[in-house]
Amino acid sequence: MKPLREYINKFYISLIIITTITIIAFILLFFTGVNFLPPADSEKKIYFVDNISPGHKIVIERFNELNKGHIKVIPINLPFEKFSTNERKELLIRYLRSKSDRIDIFSVDQIWTPRFAKFVEPLGSYYPTNKRDLYLHSVIKSCYYNDQLVAVPLYLDISVMYYNIDELKTLPNYYNIKKELDNFITWERFIEIGNKYKKNGKPFYVFPASNYEGLLCSYFELMESQNKKVFFEDSVNLSNKESVKAAQLLVDLVNKYNLSPVAVTGFKETECDIEFISKKGMFLRNWPGFYKWYDTFIGEENPWEKYGIAPLPYFNGSKHSNLIGGWNLMISAYSKNKGAALEFIKFLNSDEAQSILYEKSGYLPITKNFYENKNFINKYPQLSFYKGLFNSIVHRPYLEKYTRYSDILSHYLNLAIKNEITVLDALKKAESIINSDKIFFK
Repeated sequence: MKPLREYINKFYISLIIITTITIIAFILLFFTGVNFLPPADSEKKIYFVDNISPGHKIVIERFNELNKGHIKVIPINLPFEKFSTNERKELLIRYLRSKSDRIDIFSVDQIWTPRFAKFVEPLGSYYPTNKRDLYLHSVIKSCYYNDQLVAVPLYLDISVMYYNIDELKTLPNYYNIKKELDNFITWERFIEIGNKYKKNGKPFYVFPASNYEGLLCSYFELMESQNKKVFFEDSVNLSNKESVKAAQLLVDLVNKYNLSPVAVTGFKETECDIEFISKKGMFLRNWPGFYKWYDTFIGEENPWEKYGIAPLPYFNGSKHSNLIGGWNLMISAYSKNKGAALEFIKFLNSDEAQSILYEKSGYLPITKNFYENKNFINKYPQLSFYKGLFNSIVHRPYLEKYTRYSDILSHYLNLAIKNEITVLDALKKAESIINSDKIFFK
């Protein structure tokens, strides 16, 4: 009888304990949303839109490995070879307007930040001042809109000029010319050298002059060299003498001095790279990723042994100017996985990921320590060259209407370089349309 009583007591005690636990679990589930049963698929999928370079692929694989079963990043590739910056911008804008949650993270040209701000999650609460101070000032400043942090940097670009070492050696006074290039050559001297160069069908200077944002980069370098502003919040002033001088140089490189082939009027960066390499050109305007692009698509090693790198020319009597570019990361306001998206962004900004992006894709790091820490300086000696350009970097205006201004001005500048209209006509027409706020059709 005693064993039976003990058994019954234990049974009721167990029943009370089980019931209590069940009630507590129910309360937690009902009132707090805590779920003790794992869902069928607990791994959060993050959709990331960018030009997925070799470096991107390695970083994504590494993150997915570290977060297996927790977060998985799924890349959506918009390669530079197939989509211009303008096309990428329009694709993203259309998608975000639909308020779809199928994009979590996307990259934007740093100049687009104001345009995309209304579609994204503010990031200020996740990045206190001490965290923001880790970034280069010139890149983090492009991540604000109305004094609110709405993006974080992914990588830095600085416009530079590459030169064909073998071709340069054919010039008289090669060593003196190379010294001039290394120490900022003037446009006037650059043109003088070009006029003496026996081209034999080889382009002297290749730059992107198609109707897109890349053309505006060259224009703004020339404007900032003269320390002249032309874009304002609600208007532009394009027909001033400095603007005419900048645009006229781009036209004259093709039509007066014949230093650039007419074909550049249809070239974006990739076409410029191909023209420069295949035609054994002398100089190329490009970005830091050229060496890695060459490595990936041409397949030959050590391109830096064939092509040197130098700052871009500047107008005599003006200041040095190398345009800062780069891409920023934003989290869609419509994402259902903002926390997981933020974890991936923080990983992209880590020393590990930034090193991979630089080593595999040539993208310049965006944090100060890569340019100040001796270990990084010794590991990546070429970063010292880019650090030497920091005092001469200039940027395009951070304006909400910038992309509209850019679309209109690039259209008319391209027509001028094609010699279809004069420089002054091009600038006046662009100025008139922008300031009238008319709808623009190309």
